[in-house]
Parts: sequence; C-alpha cells; structure tokens
Amino acid sequence: MAQSDRGRMLWSFWRIYIQIEHSVSRSLSGWGLTAAQAHVLLFVLHSGEEGTSLTEMHREFGCSMGTLSTSLKRLREKGYVRVEPCVEDDRRKRLFGTEKGERIRQELDAAVRGAQERPYRGFSEEELATLDRLQEKLLHNLSGCEERSKEAIDA
Repeated sequence: MAQSDRGRMLWSFWRIYIQIEHSVSRSLSGWGLTAAQAHVLLFVLHSGEEGTSLTEMHREFGCSMGTLSTSLKRLREKGYVRVEPCVEDDRRKRLFGTEKGERIRQELDAAVRGAQERPYRGFSEEELATLDRLQEKLLHNLSGCEERSKEAIDA
C-alpha cells in the first residue's frame, strides 16, 4: 500500500475550510457578517435568556479569546450583541443577542445549514459516518498536541 501524502491532505483540509468560509461569508454579506461572526452570533443567540460568556465560547470553539473578542466587538458595533455585567462576579460579562440579531436568526441558521450540507452532497450515510469518525480522530490528535505544548511551556 502506498504511503499517503499527508502534506497534500492537510493542504486539502485548508482549501476546504477556505472555500466553506467564502461560501458562507458570501451568503451573509447582506447583513455585513463574516462566516466566523455568524457562528459566534448564533452561539450567543442560542444561549437564550441566560446568555453566555467569552470563556464559555472559548471552550466551545477552541479558538483564542482574542479572536473571539474581535468577533464580538464587531458584532456589538453592528448592533447584534449586547454585553451586561455578570450578577455573580463584576469582573465577568454576559453576552446576549439583541433584537436585531434575533430578527435574522432564522436566516442565519438557514445560511449556515446550507453551507453545512453543500460539501457533503453525494456522500452516503456510511461515508459520512466514516468521515465524522476520522475527523474526530484528527481533532483528538490535534488537541493532544496542544496539551503537550502547554506541558512543555509550563515545564
């Protein structure tokens, strides 16, 4: 069996990611949102009356707090997200969707759902299950690298 070209596979992952981001961003351009902002906004909107926090979002998305803060700043500037102090801890802030955000929620959900369906057209359920399992394995391997990196930094 020939050895797989891991560099080509990673390049393909990157290209897939970029194409999906561009596709979603194009469908959201009428609202002035990028794909990343739409995902952040939907997370905030789906958090309901209790809202969410930057820390909760960081855990869910796995990206840096700085990246999330930048997206949230843009969403606040555009009037989609509001921030309130946390009742239990004045140092923390809770994030909530605004009426403007709620008005576009269904359209955002549909745009993101459409972007999620397009890349998988023509796949069987068995192929999708296999791909899902393999992607989870990749993510597990990558999260293990992050943990090893943190351990090396802390040493």
